[in-house]
Amino acid sequence: MLDSKIRNFCIISHVDHGKSTLADRFLELTKTVPLEKMKPQYLDRLPLERERGITIKLQPATMSWQGYTLNLIDTPGHVDFSYEVSRSLAAVEGAILLVDASQGIQAQTIANLHQAQTQSLVIIPVINKIDMPAADIERTEKEVHNLLPDYHGKIIKVSAKTGENIQEVIDEIIRQIPAPSSNNEDLQILIFDSQYDNYQGVIAHVRIMQGELKKGQPIYLVGSEKETEVLEVGVFKPERKEAKSLSAGEIGYIVTGLKDLKIV
Repeated sequence: MLDSKIRNFCIISHVDHGKSTLADRFLELTKTVPLEKMKPQYLDRLPLERERGITIKLQPATMSWQGYTLNLIDTPGHVDFSYEVSRSLAAVEGAILLVDASQGIQAQTIANLHQAQTQSLVIIPVINKIDMPAADIERTEKEVHNLLPDYHGKIIKVSAKTGENIQEVIDEIIRQIPAPSSNNEDLQILIFDSQYDNYQGVIAHVRIMQGELKKGQPIYLVGSEKETEVLEVGVFKPERKEAKSLSAGEIGYIVTGLKDLKIV
């Protein structure tokens, strides 16, 4: 049975428009990460990401807010990682389009938006960095309206740095982005990323499209025509947290035990 209180979304933007900082505020506000453990760009795990201050690898996070489950996929903004973005968009129903008030609409913003629109995602425009001295909110708002002529909702203006109006964004995510839908109980899983663990083998990052998945269940990998047994399922909090099962609409991970990434 589908949970009507699930919202799956990602953040898309040009590089350096504050995407990872916005994700930080979400994690703080929902108390997904305790304040004492928070650090800037929390979801950027690779050493190079932290050194350069840019997101290279997509990263999921499951948050709870007022009875809702919010599944965020933080995506790279740089043009070189557009494939990462396309995989993320396939796993969600909506996207926050984040625009820097001091820089306005830029090339990668448009490219990522077109990908999201192609997949018929709900787009929520958000203007960031309104606290910056160089912010031109009025001009940026006009640019957003020109880019999204059919959008008649409110364009939320935030400062991801100070936390101003962040809850308003979450409220709009819940209001505008639809809950997942499914027409079938047969198990169908979308793998949108994977990683390798020396002890557990390939860990697949997944969106359950249909059905339910539990530990010990056999799965068939369509692309490689291989079968394996699920050793563990869970969600990203944003560290991996084991769960009893993953149901339709949920985003999480599967420990496959397989030793070759190519198979997955």
